[in-house]
Amino acid sequence: MWFEYSDLYFQISNMKLELPPIDLSGKVFSLPNSFPNKTILFPHNQIPEELLDFTIEVANANHVFWVKEICDTTLSSALARGTGISGRSPESLESKMKNGEAIIAFAPDGSWAGFSFISSWENGKYVSNSGLIVAPQFRHTGLAKRIKRKIFELSRQKYPEASIFSLTTGLAVMKMNHELGFEPVTYSELPNDEVFWENCKSCVNCPILMSKQRKNCLCTAMLYDPKNE
Repeated sequence: MWFEYSDLYFQISNMKLELPPIDLSGKVFSLPNSFPNKTILFPHNQIPEELLDFTIEVANANHVFWVKEICDTTLSSALARGTGISGRSPESLESKMKNGEAIIAFAPDGSWAGFSFISSWENGKYVSNSGLIVAPQFRHTGLAKRIKRKIFELSRQKYPEASIFSLTTGLAVMKMNHELGFEPVTYSELPNDEVFWENCKSCVNCPILMSKQRKNCLCTAMLYDPKNE
């Protein structure tokens, strides 16, 4: 009997079952809209803005603790891009914070996320929006654009009659400026304040600026004129 069952098993296991082909063309198979416990991966730390609830506010004396990190990040960013930057001392940024002339942003966990500040020139005739920087882990989230708008609003609030200007080599900042109503201008439309131009001496491109008698440089000058509203 054992051999009979063995032979039968052998015959069955070696049988070739021929099934009619199934035509799946034109068929639509629905998939569930969500999968429980799924993991979403974002390339290169590009976290969508809607997943981050940033706190963006006017800086004050309580934020002085973050000055060193802001300065270090600004410098390392400029070196990585190989672009010029008008350096600001920790003391000057501390003063901006205490005077309410800066915008600072924080991530939901309380870590510093971004910064920018304003300066007035020629008795409030001009205001510069400067020092826009976002921590590396929060770039590509739309935070820079939100800070840019906040610093613009702060400028308009504190100096409603002033022309607001920006000097930058960054295409992204130029686009943000344009969306806010800035227009490209020549350097002749910028302040003549010597203190303003002194700040450019810490930039690697300063020799180019000076060789052109401060009439042009690698930065694009953009101006918002409230009279054109």
